[in-house]
Amino acid sequence: MTNSLLFGISIFVYFFSMVLYVSYLAFRSESLGKVATWTLFAGVIVETAAIFLRWFESYQMGIGRAPLTNLYESLVFFAWTIAIVYLLIERKFKIKTAGAFVTPFPFIIMAYASLTPNEIQPLVPALQSNWLISHVVTCFVGYAAFAVSFGVSFLYLFKVKAENRPGKKDSSFLGYLPSSEVLDEVGYKTIAIGFPLLTIGIITGAFWANVAWGTYWSWDPKETWSLIVWLIYAAYLHARITKGWRGNKAALLSIIGFSATLFCYLGVNLILSGLHSYGGGQ
Repeated sequence: MTNSLLFGISIFVYFFSMVLYVSYLAFRSESLGKVATWTLFAGVIVETAAIFLRWFESYQMGIGRAPLTNLYESLVFFAWTIAIVYLLIERKFKIKTAGAFVTPFPFIIMAYASLTPNEIQPLVPALQSNWLISHVVTCFVGYAAFAVSFGVSFLYLFKVKAENRPGKKDSSFLGYLPSSEVLDEVGYKTIAIGFPLLTIGIITGAFWANVAWGTYWSWDPKETWSLIVWLIYAAYLHARITKGWRGNKAALLSIIGFSATLFCYLGVNLILSGLHSYGGGQ
């Protein structure tokens, strides 16, 4: 069995988990919710096996590298981290309803990855560094936390609108959601988890850049947009802690932050040129 086959299976498993989470939200069935969680967990298991199999196959080919270096591999790793972070957040905060807004990410990302070249190729010289795993893993786990906060922030905006509407509060699926205060707190805590990881990722990237290119910072488009993302989430946390920002303003800033994150990850690689252009493909 090849890694491509397992990745293909994980796409379908993630799709079914997404459908089950949406069905759980629509029909308010606890049994559907449990099946949805276990299905998402199964998708993580299948994709974990695929990642390690791809790593093993690279050694069989005499390349021997972590599967984290090109667009295809970064996409599948991103989907994997989002699914894991969401499962941990769901278990911690009991917000199974957020799955309908978060699980589309692993499915869509994996579906998009299936359309990109997936050959295992040797590392380009700039990627041949011991900093590779620490930089990529910390950045993408941070990105995954931001993705969960993004989904929860959308839920918050819907929920608070329903709470402020006169009349019956629970006439729709929104009444089945956690309170807006809980959603606001989860959105904040996921960013509080992701921000230090992104910070570590930027720092390790700077050391890696010094080894590869002889400078810690060159204002490459990727570096510039990483700084923009960092500043947005730093502003979020600063406003939250010092100004007591909560509610709509915090949710909107979370949504803006993840939009900037997606552009930093995909937009810069696919649209702009720079030292990180190899990230857009092989």
